[in-house]
Amino acid sequence: MSDSGQETEAKFYVRDLERIKKALENLRAHLGQARVLELNLRFDLPDASLRAQGRVLRLRRDTEARLTYKGGNKNTKGVLSREEIEFVVGDFVKAKKLLEALGYQQTFYYEKYRTTYELDKTLIMLDELPYGNFLEIEGETEETIQALSEKLDLNWDATIERSYSALFEQVQKSLNLSFLDLSFENFAGIKVEATHLGVHAADE
Repeated sequence: MSDSGQETEAKFYVRDLERIKKALENLRAHLGQARVLELNLRFDLPDASLRAQGRVLRLRRDTEARLTYKGGNKNTKGVLSREEIEFVVGDFVKAKKLLEALGYQQTFYYEKYRTTYELDKTLIMLDELPYGNFLEIEGETEETIQALSEKLDLNWDATIERSYSALFEQVQKSLNLSFLDLSFENFAGIKVEATHLGVHAADE
């Protein structure tokens, strides 16, 4: 997230994260955060009004715990922009209890491994999810994000507008899955193709 409190990013489905990693190292990108497992909880009110308005309330735990609010998306040529408020909380469990005491309900649980690089004031997140690998580029402007995607030889037309939870819903329908948590344990032994996600690989 930028200092302005605005998140501006593009997301890609990729087949070869190792190639992306090597390309970033060749560009002398700085490793901001080594690979770490994230546990994410999304919350909503009982009437699901946050989701209906395209807003997100998330509690995340990786090397520390963070509470995040995201406003509705604005899509401009494949780049998503939205208000983002994020801060560190001292206790993950107590933060969860606080949200529940305020009337919020956990609606979704998902896991991913994330490695973060920095290059020219731009963040590049390499995400490994139970149903595939993704790349997120977050920067100040659409132009800087697109310029970096070109350096990484990514197909800009393959940008993804949907969230990881929306992609999970697509996989659930495609493969007729009954479980509700997006966890590596649940997906053990399940092979997910791009067609199941309804996406195209940006590195092909």
